[in-house]
Amino acid sequence: MLTIGVDAHTRVHAAAALDDAGREVGRWRGPNSPDGWRDLLRWASALGEPRQWGVEGAWNYGRGLAQHLVAADEVVYEVNPRWTAKGRRGARRPGKSDALDARAVALTVVREAPGLPLVQQDDETAVLDLLVTEREAAVAEATRLRNQVHAHLQQLDPEYRTRVPNLQTQAGLAAIGSYAVPEDAAALDQERAAAIRRLTQRLRLALDQAEELADRIRERADARFSPLTRLCGVNLLTAGALAGILGPGRRWRTDAQLAAHAGVAPLEASSAGVTRHRLNRGGNRRLNAILYRIALTQARHSPEGRAYLDRRVAEGKTSREAFRALKRFLVRAIWRLWQECLDAETDVPAVAA
Repeated sequence: MLTIGVDAHTRVHAAAALDDAGREVGRWRGPNSPDGWRDLLRWASALGEPRQWGVEGAWNYGRGLAQHLVAADEVVYEVNPRWTAKGRRGARRPGKSDALDARAVALTVVREAPGLPLVQQDDETAVLDLLVTEREAAVAEATRLRNQVHAHLQQLDPEYRTRVPNLQTQAGLAAIGSYAVPEDAAALDQERAAAIRRLTQRLRLALDQAEELADRIRERADARFSPLTRLCGVNLLTAGALAGILGPGRRWRTDAQLAAHAGVAPLEASSAGVTRHRLNRGGNRRLNAILYRIALTQARHSPEGRAYLDRRVAEGKTSREAFRALKRFLVRAIWRLWQECLDAETDVPAVAA
């Protein structure tokens, strides 16, 4: 088996090929472009078959290459940069270069291939991930604009909160959209009021775009990933966000792999006959944050979730440990519902041309 590791960058990619014994049999370096991807595949084909690939940044700088390889029926694994950094630190030849990084990626695939997420062709989940990311940016922009409006209002009128409606409401937006100061006010106050009106225009645009994107996410999530909403704490927006992270295809063979990816699988730290575990601070932080919000909802509104937490506390765990255990339990439930989504997609009959 030939294993090829790729260190992906914005403009160039570096690749290293290893044989079954871990010996390096070739190196490649070329542009991050369609021509470069084709040249890399021709170079790898000349080295022999069968092949497996590891791409660092398969959903970032290396996404184009990874999708090109998958379209050519190559086996491609996603490799986290933290894993290659760890392997590089433990190498016999310390140092850092693109070639060494590519070799570290390949060695990671050689050792960990069964547990690495497979890269598959982009599908509906990629569309959802794009829409969710764009909506989150619009919501963050709206928050930033509100904060600027609050700062200007604080300078103009420290007691404005008693007179201006909540800026989260339409009444609040209407109030600041026509905000004005007396004509004899200082020039600085006049400009602050004008800035508030301009900021309101941008705030309305960000909110309108966020709502439009939310409607599109709900529509797409309802069509193909509605089984996820059977879990308390998951609405269509959350289902769309989960689908964007979990897809495309069956990237996770088991719920344990998904839990490790989310950073909710505890890490064993046993020694001298004492068995203990510590908190995993790694993993996909977006997915971890979604699980946290679902767990909060379950703790407040789900009798089953509340009973699970109480049972864990009765077993001697702290409330934080019980909450972490609930997040791990939720990963298992999400993984099973995700299999239902994928199975339903497979069962959809093809439409005749």
